[in-house]
Amino acid sequence: MATDPAESALRAAFLTDLSVSGRKLRTLFDAIVRKRGLTLARARLLLHLRQHGATRQGELALVLELEHPTVVRLLDGLEKQGLIARHAVDGDRRAKLVAITEAAAPTVAELEQLIAELRVELLADIAEDDLATASRVLARLVQSIEAMGAAPRSHER
Repeated sequence: MATDPAESALRAAFLTDLSVSGRKLRTLFDAIVRKRGLTLARARLLLHLRQHGATRQGELALVLELEHPTVVRLLDGLEKQGLIARHAVDGDRRAKLVAITEAAAPTVAELEQLIAELRVELLADIAEDDLATASRVLARLVQSIEAMGAAPRSHER
């Protein structure tokens, strides 16, 4: 199947732009949360726990797309800060259930506020119709990636 050169260039530019924008967004968010004593990974983990509740340690590794030892170090740091607690799972001595603590509530609320403000600022000049189209395209892209088996299935947004 022959492809139109302009179409091919557009598709290549789209994926490049998507990759660059993703990196820049992660870098920006990381810089913002670092001012509050967190990292991007720690913030993502706390937000996931707030949204989904207590989660098994192994599942967090999949959701965050991190190696298990990296997640353990991440959890160690959050536990030292008093932001999460790990509990044994009934019937499985090896599994740990991770939950945010009461002490994490102000931190998570601040993260959610920062995200809301960032969303408003970043998307201020983008029309709702454009956002709807972009969301459909990105959802279809995620489906294609998952169908190729290149990424774990995640319900994060």
